[in-house]
Amino acid sequence: MKISKNKYQAMERLSTKDHIIAALAIDQRGALKKMLKADDFSGDVEQTIVSFKELVSEELTPYSSSILLDPEYGLPAAKVRDEEAGLLLAYEQTGYDATEPGRFPDLIHDMSAFRIRHEGADGVKFLLYYDIDEGDEVNERKHAFVERIGSECVAEDIPFYLELLSYDAEIADNSSAEFAKVKPRKVIEMMKEFSKPQYHVDVLKMEVPVNMRFVEGFAENDSDILHTKEEALQLFKDQSDATHLPYIFLSAGVSAQLFQDTIEFAYESGAKFNGVLCGRATWKGGVPVFVEHGEEKAREWLRTQGRQNIEELNEVINRTAQPWTEKLSQ
Repeated sequence: MKISKNKYQAMERLSTKDHIIAALAIDQRGALKKMLKADDFSGDVEQTIVSFKELVSEELTPYSSSILLDPEYGLPAAKVRDEEAGLLLAYEQTGYDATEPGRFPDLIHDMSAFRIRHEGADGVKFLLYYDIDEGDEVNERKHAFVERIGSECVAEDIPFYLELLSYDAEIADNSSAEFAKVKPRKVIEMMKEFSKPQYHVDVLKMEVPVNMRFVEGFAENDSDILHTKEEALQLFKDQSDATHLPYIFLSAGVSAQLFQDTIEFAYESGAKFNGVLCGRATWKGGVPVFVEHGEEKAREWLRTQGRQNIEELNEVINRTAQPWTEKLSQ
């Protein structure tokens, strides 16, 4: 697929010299607030989120090709990132609209693709919750929503990274075995949908197509196995074959080790993924340290365990991911 010169150069700023996307994500807002609450934090939550994002950006972007932040809390962190790290900014509000069925997204009210570009970002990221089986009255609204954002990004000549999270309107718990049974089809089919040209997506940020807790070799008990190893490998390959676009994996809050093992598994399947945008698997262990012991101890944790997490992941993706230049050209 051909993209503009400006988009191509921005993609280069967001990736390694080998055109692998080895990006760090800390655009979490609601999730960070929940993490602080879980650790019984009683201080200034808003300022703490700003400060923690700055710490993560300052300490870990020297080992990342780029960083994903949010304009609401993350702009100070963008200013202290490593000078060679690219910048993605999120366009969506945290969570989704809970006032009606459908998990509809909301944009940050005072942002636009134009403003995101003028904040110095190299790309726009937008998160969409999507159930391929929900009715047209819901999904057509979502299709139009993404089309508008894609058109904005074309107008501003900036890459569009679309993050897709699957769900089932009839299943409350995404971590359940019930959802694990239907997840593969939902992930693969939504990937096909948003690879269509009217959305102008440049990179898909994707879940893996299975819940690894229910895969042979990863499940704690044999009774939990829903997919044999061979079935799961085929699903990873089917996901890869579902798009002509570059796609990268999100970590979905799993442990650093499980995420690395999952990337290895994807590679074994023959999947042609192009990197990662990894968040909590890298830095979440620093949150309780920050809460209990303060900034300097958290900085020490990021410089040791946080750096180790990201360097170990980099070693895996440098061996396993494919350059996005195999899919995009000027």
